[in-house]
Amino acid sequence: MPDPSQLRDSTQIVVPDDALTEVRQDLDEEFMLTILEEGGYYRLVGSPVEIKRASKFLARRGVSMP
Repeated sequence: MPDPSQLRDSTQIVVPDDALTEVRQDLDEEFMLTILEEGGYYRLVGSPVEIKRASKFLARRGVSMP
């Protein structure tokens, strides 16, 4: 049985709330993600494939992820 934290890591990205200022619109248009605002940060939730693609997209734009 897979470890729940491993599954969670493959289906979500957590970034500071100011990290998406310039790329939020592009994320909404290009990826099938749910973007949740949660007290000082955003939680991006999606399928493992979309999370992997979005992670690469964010990295190319200089968004640091914890």
